[in-house]
Amino acid sequence: MRFDPRAGERSLDLARWGLVPYWAKDIKIGYSTFNTKAEGIAERSAFKEPFRRRRCLVPFDNFYEWKTLADGKQPYAIARADPGLMAVAGLWDNWRSPQGEWVRSFTVVTTAANRFLAELHDRMPVILDPPDWPRWLGETPAEPQELRSLLQPYREDGLVMWPIDKRVGNVRNNDPGLVEPIAAAG
Repeated sequence: MRFDPRAGERSLDLARWGLVPYWAKDIKIGYSTFNTKAEGIAERSAFKEPFRRRRCLVPFDNFYEWKTLADGKQPYAIARADPGLMAVAGLWDNWRSPQGEWVRSFTVVTTAANRFLAELHDRMPVILDPPDWPRWLGETPAEPQELRSLLQPYREDGLVMWPIDKRVGNVRNNDPGLVEPIAAAG
């Protein structure tokens, strides 16, 4: 979801995951820009301009992380503790291919993991609550420092996690059963 200042409203657009900056020579840059760290976001060349002008919210119902165990890795689903979608801070850009095709793409902003998720991973997506959406989207004015202050770990009591089947690690698997809880290994 992004804010369109010309229309004066939010819009929900389809976009390719993996930011392709407007100045990129090749779409393959998107393979290395599917996430961006909040630290230094305003200075890194691929993210500097989108941070200033093209911020968005990416709707998730949950995301996955893997816990390293003695006998391998166990995937976990992470969701909001209260039912519903989470809005994750993102950046977007438009890129024009050499063939003249326009590609809208985005990246997810990450920050250090909170203590709840730290046992799984050292990073987590920046989850924003509804009162912060207007500032992040640019509907209401915000200085860069104010925007950076939003890029914090989400509160620990606001998330839940549960072990899920390892099928989630294969992109060919795409069904609702991927998020069903299983008995945790180890």
